[in-house]
Amino acid sequence: MAKIVLKSANLPGEYSKIEQKDILIDGGRFAKIGGNLTPQDIENAEVVDCSSFAVLPAFYNGHTHAAMTLLRGYADDMELNRWLNQYIWPFEAKLTGDDIEIGSRLAVLEMIKSGTVFFADMYWHREKTMKVVEEMGIRASIGVTFAEALMSPDAIEKNFEFLAAHTGESERVHLVVMPHSIYTVGEPLFRRCAEVARAEKFLLHTHLSETKKEVEDCQKQFGCSPVALLDRAGALDENLIAAHCVHFSENDLRAFAAAGATAVLNPCSNLKLSSGIPPVAALLAGGAKLALGTDGASSNNSLDMHAEMKLAALLAKAQNTAETLPAQEALYMATRNVAQAYGLSGAGEVREGALADCLLVRLDNERMTPCHDIVSNWVYAADSGCIDSVICNGRFVMRGRHVDGEEEILKDAQACAKRLAGR
Repeated sequence: MAKIVLKSANLPGEYSKIEQKDILIDGGRFAKIGGNLTPQDIENAEVVDCSSFAVLPAFYNGHTHAAMTLLRGYADDMELNRWLNQYIWPFEAKLTGDDIEIGSRLAVLEMIKSGTVFFADMYWHREKTMKVVEEMGIRASIGVTFAEALMSPDAIEKNFEFLAAHTGESERVHLVVMPHSIYTVGEPLFRRCAEVARAEKFLLHTHLSETKKEVEDCQKQFGCSPVALLDRAGALDENLIAAHCVHFSENDLRAFAAAGATAVLNPCSNLKLSSGIPPVAALLAGGAKLALGTDGASSNNSLDMHAEMKLAALLAKAQNTAETLPAQEALYMATRNVAQAYGLSGAGEVREGALADCLLVRLDNERMTPCHDIVSNWVYAADSGCIDSVICNGRFVMRGRHVDGEEEILKDAQACAKRLAGR
């Protein structure tokens, strides 16, 4: 891997101070940060003047459905069950593997442009999304998705075979067992998914307690809450990453936190679908592990983690006090916490030894001016348009707001969406 020196990079220091330091990126990691770079460090390195940039950790998206970019704006302003059953699932039934590759490529482009270098994806034709991730240079945890209501028994068995073979895993792409939800996966299959995940050392990811209807239906059918049902199925432990987590009782929250599971909140999607407001402050107070994701672009309707981060911080304050979820902690929820949940050791931070995933954010942008506190400006004032360049795994995947091939990606996605919509 090529070496990069980020010269005179502006970093957040103690007591809101801005500190300028040189950063050596070598071997895909932050090798040195500070004033101790030697001539040997700089030799054969690309030196980038960062005196006008803040260098900040890149975003990690803890839950999405990448190829649903093709459904952006297709069905809006309705609640989840009608949205899924009458519009989304019928549209998705038309999608081929090639369509999903086009949609995933558009999603990765959007994520890179808004500063995201990792996403956890729950969708179909996973090999197409894996191909896109490898080619575009970012990271992903790709789901092997289970949904009895939408799959044949043979397809389910093929998924377990795919997992057993650890098909397609690489340095930047990992597999995750993803039973869709308690309303599409029965208790026996959920138990089997949890057992396979533990045996093969995979994580387990699912939708959980997203709507009141989900909770009410679970209570009627199984006599317990969705959280209690996962516990009964042997799936509630530190290996579980659950998206949404909007409707938790006090008992649910205590059990979830005690199990060491991680909640990936998706506040923009939950608000737009009128599913509810995630209890950010209560989850924090209860000691639950928290991270953030965007959900799909058909319900958000973007994949912008910056917007998700700011909304989560504001919701937490509205639910409790102005001191709840300060800017640095909100940033952790969109970066380090997601990386930790998905087993990315030493990621989501700009520090020596960590994976070299970072953003070059323009300090001369009007939203970053004046800059009393870099982190405060980044969380509360800026937007993703302030990002000039993105580095993943020690390589530039965007420079000067340009991503290689972006014009063709947009053209292909527009044509594909028009064809699928019959226009």
